[in-house]
Amino acid sequence: MSVFTAHTAETAPAAARPTVEAVSRRFGFLPAPVALMADSPELLAGFLTANAGFDQTALEPIEREVVAFAVATTNGCPITVALHTGTLTRLDASTELSNALRAGTELPEVRLEALRQFTLAVLDHRGAVPDEALEAFLAAGYQPRHALDVVLGVGTYTISTFANRLTRAPLDPPLAVGAGTSAA
Repeated sequence: MSVFTAHTAETAPAAARPTVEAVSRRFGFLPAPVALMADSPELLAGFLTANAGFDQTALEPIEREVVAFAVATTNGCPITVALHTGTLTRLDASTELSNALRAGTELPEVRLEALRQFTLAVLDHRGAVPDEALEAFLAAGYQPRHALDVVLGVGTYTISTFANRLTRAPLDPPLAVGAGTSAA
């Protein structure tokens, strides 16, 4: 039993209402993780701000998904995996890549696997990445800026996965509050 409330625009704390309404307009429904994070307007705003920043990094969209999946699979967050599986579909990712990302296994593309391994190193070493891990990442063609972009992604999706797990954000029933179908 969860002690957290899945808010609607009407029940969200006043400080979270504009954000909840904006997210609802953007997606056409209110994703359950947002409905649950609304209890803390600061958490919700922080996550969405970090997410918007991560979307502006020098990493390509599929590379950002590699980071999100590495965090989600490491932190054991099935809702993040489900939501980002939809993103992979929109990005026309190969089935092989999608399956490997969801399973947390070696990726079919060497460069993306280097990114996944670097992301795992950031997580495993809490940022104190061994020199050889950073060197392998850079040898795959990434720049120092990309390493910092990964840190932002790790922070963003750590917020999301921890909040989802703490609030027990559901996979089923639907991911949306008041929606008849799952967003996954």
